[in-house]
Order: sequence, then C-alpha cells, then structure tokens
Amino acid sequence: MTVEQSDAQRKINELSLLFEISQVLDQSLDLEEVMHPVFRAISEHLGMHRGVITLLDRKSGEIFIENAYGLSPGEQQRGKYRLGEGITGQVVKTGKPLVIPKVADNPDFLNRTGVLSESEKEDISFICVPVKIGNETIGTLSVDRLFAEEVSLDEDLRLLSIIASMIAQAVQLRQSLKEEQRRLEEENSRLKEELQDRFRPSNIIGNSAAMQEVYNQIAKVAAGSTTVLIRGESGTGKELVAHALHYASARAHEPFVKVNCSALPETVIESELFGHEKGAFTGAVNRRKGRFELAHRGTIFLDEIGDLSPMMQIKLLRVLQEREIERVGGVETIQVDVRVITATNRNLEELMASGRFREDLYYRLNVFPVHIPPLRDRKGDILLLADHFVEKYSKTNGKQVKRISTPAINLLTMYHWPGNVRELENCIERAVLLSSDDVIHGYHLPPSLQSAESSDTALEGTLEEALDKLERELIVEALKMSRGNMTAAARNLGITERIIGLRVKKYRIDPRNYRGGPSIDPSLDPQ
Repeated sequence: MTVEQSDAQRKINELSLLFEISQVLDQSLDLEEVMHPVFRAISEHLGMHRGVITLLDRKSGEIFIENAYGLSPGEQQRGKYRLGEGITGQVVKTGKPLVIPKVADNPDFLNRTGVLSESEKEDISFICVPVKIGNETIGTLSVDRLFAEEVSLDEDLRLLSIIASMIAQAVQLRQSLKEEQRRLEEENSRLKEELQDRFRPSNIIGNSAAMQEVYNQIAKVAAGSTTVLIRGESGTGKELVAHALHYASARAHEPFVKVNCSALPETVIESELFGHEKGAFTGAVNRRKGRFELAHRGTIFLDEIGDLSPMMQIKLLRVLQEREIERVGGVETIQVDVRVITATNRNLEELMASGRFREDLYYRLNVFPVHIPPLRDRKGDILLLADHFVEKYSKTNGKQVKRISTPAINLLTMYHWPGNVRELENCIERAVLLSSDDVIHGYHLPPSLQSAESSDTALEGTLEEALDKLERELIVEALKMSRGNMTAAARNLGITERIIGLRVKKYRIDPRNYRGGPSIDPSLDPQ
C-alpha cells in the first residue's frame, strides 16, 4: 500500500470513528450512558487501554473523574487533582494538550489512580487534551495506550482534540438542561407556594399536611353552591372553615348567617330558621323574617346540625329539596336562594343507626364533606397558633409578650389538646395575662398541661410500693363502707375473706377502727 493510500485509509477510519461517536452522542443526553460506547470506539481505533473524562468543580477547585473506561470504581475515586497538579491538572490550568510518550520518563505523571505498576509505566504513552466550552476549560479527555515507535501520537492528539470538542458540546448541553431543570423546579416550587398561599384562607392558621388537605378541599368547593358538611371535634375551627367557604365564593358580598342549632330551644328554632307571621303564637306581635330569608342569595351556616330534633330535620329536608320555606303561622311559600353549610362534632352515622338522625337528610347534607383534623394530629401547627394567640392577646391586654420559653413550648407540644384550638387559645390568653416579664413560662400554663417534672410531683418510690399503697387505700375504703365488716368488704372488692384477711394483716389494718371499736396494735394480736 502506498503512502497516499495509507493516508486515505487513515482519514476514512478517522471519519468513520467521528461519525460513530457523533451518532452515540446524539442518542442520549446522559453522559454516563454514552461515554462507554464512545470509549469503546476510541479503543478499537487507537488501541487505547484506558480512557478518562475529568471535570472541574469550580466551587472546590477539585478535578474529579466523571467517567472512565478500564478503571474500577475504587481507582476512579482516587483520581482527584488540584489545578496544576499532575498532567491532568496542568492541562486544565493551561487549556493546552499534553502528550507523554513514556509515562515512566515524566515525573508529572502521578498515577493517582494507581492503575499502573512501575514496570507497566515503561510501555505506556499518555495523551491528555482539554475539554473546553468556549475559552473555558471544564475538564479533560485522556487516554493511555501501548508505546510504539511507529505510532504517531500527534495524529492521535489531533483526533482526540476533535472528540473532546464533541464531548464538550454534549457536556454543555447537559449542563444547560440541568440548569433549565433546576430553574423549572424552582419555578414550580414558587408557584406551588403561591397557590398554597392563595388557597389558604387568611382566617385559618396552619401549615401542616393535614391542613393543606383542608385548604385543597376548600379551594375545590368554595366557588360553587354545593352543600358542604364540615366535620370535626369541638374546638377545631369548623366555623372558620365555613367563613372561608363563603368569602371565597361568588356569594362573598351577600349575607353570611350563622345558626347554632344546639343553642336554640326546640320551641323557637323553627321561628328562628323560617320566621313567623304576626299572631302566630303568644308574643309574636310582628311579622319576623327567619334566618333562611335573611341569608337569601348568600350562605347559611347551621352549626351542630346533629342536635336538630326529628321534626326540624323533616322541615330542613324540605327546604333543601324545594328551596322554599313557609313562615310559622303563614301560608305563603317563599323561595330562597341559599347555600347551606352545616357542621357537627357528632357521629351522624351512629345517630342514623339509632334512628335519631334521618338518613335522607344525611345524604342531602353530606354532598361534600370536609374533615377538620384535631390539633393532636397537626402538632406542627401548635407553635404557629400559639404565636398568633400571643400576639392577639398581647394587643388586647396592652402587653408586650415577646416569646414563649422553651419549657413552655415543650409542655404545649407534649399535651394532647382534647379541647383542640379553642383550648389552646384559652391557655395562651391565660398565660399572657399571668406573664410579668414579657415571657410565657411553663408555670403560666394551666395545671392540666403540667408534667411531673415541671410541677415537681414526680412519683417517689418503686412501682411495688405505689401498688401496695393503692391496695391499702382500697381496702381501707371498703372497710369504711362496710363499717369494719370484713366479709362485706371482701365481697365489695371481689376477693375472698382469706385474701382480705392476709392483706389486713400485711398492712397492719385494724377493721375495728371502722366500726367504732377500740384500736388494737396488730403486733399485740395473740394470733
């Protein structure tokens, strides 16, 4: 083969290699995924033993191996350099390629990965070219191969420089996509926070996951006129949710009328809800509009709906079905356009099972249920609520309470809050009033919140001693009730006469003390 033919074949092989690499790089944006086939193609063309891609961490100034061919994970982990350190560090620092015909002859070849033995260094050539984006060197592409006199390392250098440029474009594209992905994630996070703030009613405090679900439900149902049933324990803030539903709806500028069904006697609740005509009953000296009429085009909130009498349940069901009412003592049918929101802390399913709540009314009310979690299930909101109430009652009472002490915070978060938010509010109001140094301390909180440590009432003695003390007290009480009759006392305690006799002797109890007889020291008992 002539020199011209050899050069032509070499160029064809180079073009074939570059085309193959470009196709591989186009297949995926993941550098991890494409570099192995790229290195394999280089290995087949150049006789490469090992290949390495390094990248520069601008923040730490460290050059690390991003991808490698022919190196173990441990060897890759060891391959770290500083700027100007070793061949790799020099290429990154200067941005110029280096060719080392024999690595054994060059002290700058550090063999940091430990992949070459001393004897192997005599036979290995090393080529390292910069990977650049514009004028900035972001890393290196390096290969090592067997040294051979007939091999033109300059030709290999030229080819590797072209490949490094192709890899640089792939790296740049990957970095751009990562940056765009990061920007989109930040934007999505910002939008999510904005949406949460938008759909979190200003009158409700809480950032817990349980409350976020409540906010989501409010956002879904607020705009329409759907009947909503708010469920939750007493003191959880059901009325606040009803307010939020009304003021986030198209009826926000219309009346919002509240009725507590448990606070009104059965004799007057019909008149309160539907109104009455003059003379309808004793004391009805004028016509009076009911709450449904007053709420026309707006919202009526029926709290404690589970306390309605069976007769009022029937009448309310008719209003929900027909959207019309009749005043007490009247015959005129009045159309009402009212959104109905109800609330209860009672178990309506149990009331239905016992016949105290109508099933058909339940299904009319339970179109869209919203459950308010108890405070014990949203512990993360306790301090937010406490801070809010501290600020509120500080202003109300002309105080400057600035913080809650750590012991008080511990007591607040450890307590189970059976009264929920209402109980917390009352506790904070009390604590603000008691504070004399602009700080709420643990001793400002009610006794029900105190722990054994905070109140210095920790149990003394062993469990056995405490049980003995309790058992003695129970026996003494039983003897008092039976006027010292051990048989009756044993029967009341559910034990035998023999056992009570043993316990009386153990605890040195004289039953005669409880029937008015003389006391005898058990130590003097002839038995």
